[in-house]
Amino acid sequence: MRAIKLRSCFEFYKYMRQFTHIITFLSIFTLTAQARIFESVKWNINLEDTGRPDKAIIFTATCLPGWHLYDMNLPEGGPVSTSFTFETVVGAEITGNPTPSVEPVSVYDEQFGMELRWFGGTVSFRQPFKVTDTKTFKIEGELEYMACNDETCTPPERVEFSFDGKQIKTDSLAAEEETAGETAPVELRPTVLATNVEAVSELSDNRTLWEPVIDEMKAYGDPTVSATDTSWIFIFLAGFLGGLIALLTPCVWPMIPMTVSFFLKRAKDRTKAIRDALTYGVSIIAIYLVMGLLITGIFGASALNDLSTNAVFNILFCLLLVVFAISFFGAFEMVLPSSWTNKLDEKADSTTGLLSIFFMAFTLVLVSFSCTGPIIGTLLVQAASMGSLFGPAIGMFGFALALAIPFSFFAIFPNMLRNMPKSGGWLNAVKVVLGFLELALALKFLSVADLAYGWRILDREVFLVLWIVIFAMLGFYLIGKIRFSHDSDLKFVSVPRLFMAIVSFAFAIYMIPGLWGAPLKAISAFAPPLYTQDFNLYDNEVHAYSDDYESGMAYAKRMNKPVMIDFSGYGCVNCRKMENAVWTDPKVKQILENDYVLITLFVDDKTRLPETIEMEEHGRVRKLKTVGDKWSYLQRSKFGANAQPFYVLLDNEGKPLGPSYAYDENISEYIRFLQEGLKQYKR
Repeated sequence: MRAIKLRSCFEFYKYMRQFTHIITFLSIFTLTAQARIFESVKWNINLEDTGRPDKAIIFTATCLPGWHLYDMNLPEGGPVSTSFTFETVVGAEITGNPTPSVEPVSVYDEQFGMELRWFGGTVSFRQPFKVTDTKTFKIEGELEYMACNDETCTPPERVEFSFDGKQIKTDSLAAEEETAGETAPVELRPTVLATNVEAVSELSDNRTLWEPVIDEMKAYGDPTVSATDTSWIFIFLAGFLGGLIALLTPCVWPMIPMTVSFFLKRAKDRTKAIRDALTYGVSIIAIYLVMGLLITGIFGASALNDLSTNAVFNILFCLLLVVFAISFFGAFEMVLPSSWTNKLDEKADSTTGLLSIFFMAFTLVLVSFSCTGPIIGTLLVQAASMGSLFGPAIGMFGFALALAIPFSFFAIFPNMLRNMPKSGGWLNAVKVVLGFLELALALKFLSVADLAYGWRILDREVFLVLWIVIFAMLGFYLIGKIRFSHDSDLKFVSVPRLFMAIVSFAFAIYMIPGLWGAPLKAISAFAPPLYTQDFNLYDNEVHAYSDDYESGMAYAKRMNKPVMIDFSGYGCVNCRKMENAVWTDPKVKQILENDYVLITLFVDDKTRLPETIEMEEHGRVRKLKTVGDKWSYLQRSKFGANAQPFYVLLDNEGKPLGPSYAYDENISEYIRFLQEGLKQYKR
């Protein structure tokens, strides 16, 4: 790439200001979309009374900025339409249908495959009626609506309304003169959408166990959002760590001194050169952040979450990592078409100002893809499993931040470039080490598919044997006992390689007791659970009494014990951490086994139900085909949550004994959570 001079400092500041606005908008957009929306639409319901028998009820909706309210009578299979139900009509007649005050916006929605109509801002619906008897007059009913923005939707909400004879005028002439145009306000009472009773009968003979307890849990101050906050931090840190690893790859490392030197030479003013380098770093962050946003926008958070436990997806990603590992070992070279990078390089040469720096950043992204691809792919899969709407964007931001820091740092302190190790054989060694790590990680994705579908081809002992071999071979490679065709001669083992080899051998030896059932807490998030192991001498793990909700609740009632429901998942990393780091504590184990009946429900269990069950949820028919679908529906409908791990304590009638507990490895807090439930049960 050739130097492109900025026309002036003024032009640079102008571009920089525009770029800052873009980044600020993206940051606000990300944080705002993730914020919990408590009331996206405000309703005001009034009685329009002119003193004559013909009157009207005015339903006025005001949407928050960016939100919209769906029109009435949408086609089946789409979102929930706005509807008005009159349950009690005494001394009056409903005349006509509700009519909106403005025309709705009509847009074709690709997700639903239909034309949708909605209202933004403020809209009023006018429902005319006629009073026939002022003494007995009474109207009661409810409206149902659903609101969405560009990224998410609220569950369908219902608002009750009622009017009686006290709110209408009896003297038509006097009323018309004195209070013409006045309206009578009505108190709004939001209600919870009821469970489909007929469908629940198909799920269980005991309807009480499936009744929603969301309001009761809210009364306890349930902190169900804590797991989401934890996942954001985890994904950001995972992305940042991935970016630091990517810096050591042969595709990225050589470009640091080359690129920084280029920026320092392209301007006589050192301050201006540093500004250019900072702009370059910000451009890298912007490119990866936009990539994360696009991935979520194209696939959607729910689709990504479903993919995280899908057998085909996990197997394909496992094979992809194996292919990358083989490439890292030197069997072949994976590079993008040179024409792509050449065109971007030419574009950078033919443009000026901020745009040229942006194209240079894009070139770096493409050139480094063969090394960063596996890291980014693994990061995106992990972000998808968190179920967070902007998980991929958060992960990519962390990755890009770690990748961009050196370019800005060495531009500010250019003398430090002299102390950087030069490119050479050590970079190839880093690539081979990454190849071994990719092989180990590939087994994790294969294990998720194996667990979700119950194939039992990669049980815990098989998984551990493969990891022991992989990390032992990595140790032998680091001390020079294994060599590949493109490795340079290793005349001696350097101190860093020696220490890395010690760590690799120690890790392999650490896993050996796991073949006989040792819990191996350090890898609990990756290895299959202990119950998949055929030969197990370890007896300190906690076993659930049942993996079926109804039978477990019936047993608890016979034993007169409270219940802990553990909503888990085969692909849930944090679930394995809790089981191996918290449940194995002697005090926790004693309480769970002696004082509670533990029921573990896997929401990603792919076992087919005997018959498909159709449920009406949020105005749409949802089909429950697998055991995981059934338990996932239970968690959503009864407890109003969908993240795992999710622990809730119940009495024998299915009522909560306190707030739920999410991912938190604080053992003392977990013990307090269990003991508070016991105290409440005894009361």
